[in-house]
Amino acid sequence: MSKESLNPEGMAPPLGPYVHVTVAPPGGRLVFCAGAVALGPDGSIVGEGDIVAQTRQTMENLRMALEAGGATFADVVKITNYVTDVTEYPKIAPAREAYLKPPFPASTMVEVKGLMYPELMIEIEAVAVVHDGG
Repeated sequence: MSKESLNPEGMAPPLGPYVHVTVAPPGGRLVFCAGAVALGPDGSIVGEGDIVAQTRQTMENLRMALEAGGATFADVVKITNYVTDVTEYPKIAPAREAYLKPPFPASTMVEVKGLMYPELMIEIEAVAVVHDGG
C-alpha cells in the first residue's frame, strides 16, 4: 500500500501540487529532512533574486537529502515550504511539480521575514515514510 492523498469534502479545492491530508501506510521507517536551501555544492547561493532557480536548487538538494536517508519524493508524506514572498507561489508551484507527483504529500507554505542568508528566498523541509522491501 502506498501513501494516500485526501481532499475532504467541504474543504477548498487544492491548487498545484498540494493536498489537505496524506495518509502513510503503517510500518514504515521515518526520514526527516531538515530545511534545504538554494546552496550549491561549494556553498554559494544559487539563483540570487530568482525564485524559480532557487526552488529548483532547493528541490534538488532535498532530493539528495532524501536519497541519503533511503527515500525518494514518492515517499514524502509532509513538506513544509518557507518563503520570503508568498505571492511568488505561481512561480514556485511548477518547479515543485517537477519533483512532486500524485499522490501529493500534505504541504504547508509559510511566509517568513527571512532565512539564514538574506539572499535566500525559499527553504523546504520534508518528512518521508519508507517501506523497505515493498
